[in-house]
Amino acid sequence: MRRRGRADCVRHPIFARCYDKLSRGAEQQGAGDHRREALAGLSGRVVEVGAGNGLNFAYYPPEVTEVIAVEPEPHLRGIAERAAAVVSVAVRVVDGTAERLPLESGMFDAGVASLVLCSVADQRQALGELSRVLRPGGQLRFYEHVRSADPRYARMQRAADVVWPHLAGGCHTSHDTVAAIRAAGFSVEAVRLFRFPDTKLFIPASPHAIGRAVKLG
Repeated sequence: MRRRGRADCVRHPIFARCYDKLSRGAEQQGAGDHRREALAGLSGRVVEVGAGNGLNFAYYPPEVTEVIAVEPEPHLRGIAERAAAVVSVAVRVVDGTAERLPLESGMFDAGVASLVLCSVADQRQALGELSRVLRPGGQLRFYEHVRSADPRYARMQRAADVVWPHLAGGCHTSHDTVAAIRAAGFSVEAVRLFRFPDTKLFIPASPHAIGRAVKLG
């Protein structure tokens, strides 16, 4: 088991409170359906990184035997703990970062990354940690903000990322996360790219991806 030091502490007190309110509104506008799509068909032991306020918990199928939900931000972790107490699937919320998971290697059937790989300090390291804790052939399910496939929109995202991460808890909207997942040793079996909200206005975090990948080896 890996131990975390004080340097792993993540605190975004203002953003955490704003995120909790905004994410619950987004649930009613379609994000709940996205979460259900991303988690459909999962089974066995699951590790979820960056669990936030625990909105995924209600969408885990009954075939999931246990969820270890890792969340470093104290305010969001407290909300996630309360969410874990009222769902039917067994969920244990723990302190930790995606880059240094406090978990043993090869012990999970699936990993879940939901709106978190855009904001981790080191995306490659976080994906490496997910690979480490999954068994060979284990699945990675992702629901993420990603770089747009439209080159002009992607250029605007890169420009916005000068300021956006400071306003949105470290979220970088121009990351090519699907490519990063492949580079980390996963085979991407399915991916759906879309904009949410789907509007003509430029919103840096509008491009999303929902997908499924498998750990090779």
